[in-house]
Amino acid sequence: MTASVVVVGSCMTDLISYVPVLPKGGETVHGTKFMVGFGGKGANQAVMAAKLGAKTALVAKLGTDTFGDNYIENLKNVGVDITHVGRVESAASGVATITVDNQAENCIVIVGGANNELDDEAVNQAKSLLASGKVVVFQQEIPLSTNLTALKLIKSLNKDITTIYNAAPATDSLPDELYKLVDIFCVNESEAEKLLGLESVNSVEEASNAAGLLRKKGCKMGMVTLGANGVIYQDGSGENVHVPCPKVKAVDTTGAGDAFIGSLACLLADESLKGRSFQRKVEVACSVASQSVTKLGTQSSYPTSY
Repeated sequence: MTASVVVVGSCMTDLISYVPVLPKGGETVHGTKFMVGFGGKGANQAVMAAKLGAKTALVAKLGTDTFGDNYIENLKNVGVDITHVGRVESAASGVATITVDNQAENCIVIVGGANNELDDEAVNQAKSLLASGKVVVFQQEIPLSTNLTALKLIKSLNKDITTIYNAAPATDSLPDELYKLVDIFCVNESEAEKLLGLESVNSVEEASNAAGLLRKKGCKMGMVTLGANGVIYQDGSGENVHVPCPKVKAVDTTGAGDAFIGSLACLLADESLKGRSFQRKVEVACSVASQSVTKLGTQSSYPTSY
């Protein structure tokens, strides 16, 4: 099996409640709609790349339960290769409980389950697949040690493989060696604040500072997503580039960041787009992510064209 985009990451079944306002601590609110969908940052990014036409494979773990059975069928239906999506009896498939308000803001609780069973052995079994990728994508809903093993393996291959590390969900710190193994290191505002110990990352100026700090840690490019305000990135030139997002009416922002990462991976892996600038590819990825927030759901909201 070969793929141009390989994602090492998570699968979650989304349990989504829509409410007028997000509940406060100890408060019960009436919901207006409930949906069960497919999510997990890794699978979201893989599905987004596949929907846009990239030959995509996922390295992941699911339980042997109904959620896992349904997820396998979903991945097959959208064209994601599941050769390295394993099943474990020791844990249930991962779930995400999501609440979305009328302003399209959300709060999410994840229970990793089988995702926590994705280990070094699974990575090593996928070595030939990883070696075939033009772009390999990571997030943080699987063990950090697994991500490090995969990144080191890719580095040892001495091949022209672009690595994208989406440091989400947020974490306080990461090993110094990880940054040096990553080409594009991407976080959102709150993730940048927590990881870098910053008081605020809410403006273009603050995001520019955060992108620079990420670069100084050793990655080739520091990138900060700003929701409706687009993306800031800084590469080896030291210049910050701000790419705004198209203005749309958002109804559900769940999975928008994953839509951005997945579409960017697809664009970077597409040989026919080699002549396009990196900035132009980021602009297109922002447009895809903007389209996704105009519909309810996560993967179900992802478009099938740029």
